[in-house]
Amino acid sequence: MPSRRDLLKASLSLPMTAVLSRRVLTQAPRIVVVGAGAFGGWTALELARRGARVTLIDAWGPGNVRASSGGETRIIRAGYGTRSIYTRLAARALQLWRAHDERWQRGFFRRIGALWMFGRDDSFGRASASAVPAEGLPIEALTPSAAARRFPQINFSGVSSVLFEPEAGYLLARRACEHVVERVVAEGGEYRQAAVASPVRVGGGRFASLPLADGTALSSDAFVFAGGPWLGALFPDVIGRLVTPTRQEVYYFGTPAGDDRFLDARLPAWVDFGERVIYGAPGNANRGFKVADDTAGPPFDPTSGDRNATASGVKSARAFLKRRFPALADAPLVGAEVCQYEASPDSDFIVDTHPAAANVWIVGGGSGHGFKMGPALGELVASCVLGQAIPDPIFRLARFGSRAKSPAPRKKWS
Repeated sequence: MPSRRDLLKASLSLPMTAVLSRRVLTQAPRIVVVGAGAFGGWTALELARRGARVTLIDAWGPGNVRASSGGETRIIRAGYGTRSIYTRLAARALQLWRAHDERWQRGFFRRIGALWMFGRDDSFGRASASAVPAEGLPIEALTPSAAARRFPQINFSGVSSVLFEPEAGYLLARRACEHVVERVVAEGGEYRQAAVASPVRVGGGRFASLPLADGTALSSDAFVFAGGPWLGALFPDVIGRLVTPTRQEVYYFGTPAGDDRFLDARLPAWVDFGERVIYGAPGNANRGFKVADDTAGPPFDPTSGDRNATASGVKSARAFLKRRFPALADAPLVGAEVCQYEASPDSDFIVDTHPAAANVWIVGGGSGHGFKMGPALGELVASCVLGQAIPDPIFRLARFGSRAKSPAPRKKWS
């Protein structure tokens, strides 16, 4: 019986040439991908590169403000504690981001490193310190005093241990989503801005035609639904509340004029892993110094929810800055946004077929840590759709039993 590691390794090392499913022998399969975010866009690009006839659709466009893959930046790092399957995915994703950046020369990946700061409980860090090097990536352990000498912009009080991932950094999220869709079209696929008629009704063993909100329909051999926070509404019977959108506020603070201490050259991306998990990025595509709380917020409607920052959230972010980045204690708030996590109950991804139709794939549950994985997950999903691989059990719907109507509290590890 192959191990989980073997299955993932096999799915991530398949050749780029197309190997079509047994059913399609003489003609490339037609595949519709719903959702042009990190999961859907990269899946569509990988399918097109393997010879499939791909149609990618999105209701508001790639990297749009409502999408979980929208916003300026996302951190990419490999530390996942004991969740080594994600360390392996992140290691592969880093390889692919670097390769694409070399090919495209667009600078979507900013390799500035990632700094982890741990409070009293550093078990996550100790597990990461073992798992990351096992995937061929460097990680450096620092004492708080050594870290303070290296990064004097940071106040390390209350920090028990520090890790530094030099190959990590951040990604230009919105711009990358837009470019991936451009590459899908350039490499033979089709992109359409269109909305799916919700809910999607699947039955009878095979799904052949997808109704759209404008009254038309798309016929295809297979369908991939990477609808992010809308998956529960698209499939209320199968997904339901297994994917719960939560409201997440992100803040951008202005740094002093001419002060480079809080730009990419002087400061890495960072994660403060204490009672709460706070993270951020310097420079941040000239948007400002990014600060965000990883704690899952309240349930949120991604279509019509209010996306204005709250006074209490800004106050909490300022209190954190005063404690951890004291030079920014009085920095002006120059921008804010509200995005959402698409949380699964265990924070693991969902990659599986619909139980009523083997040609319908459901991909989601990014849970706030999925964007970085886009290129690697695209490889995996394309392999599954084309019959070259099967999803790891950790991603299968069977793990939830019959809990589609239950809420999805998010575990604090991602």
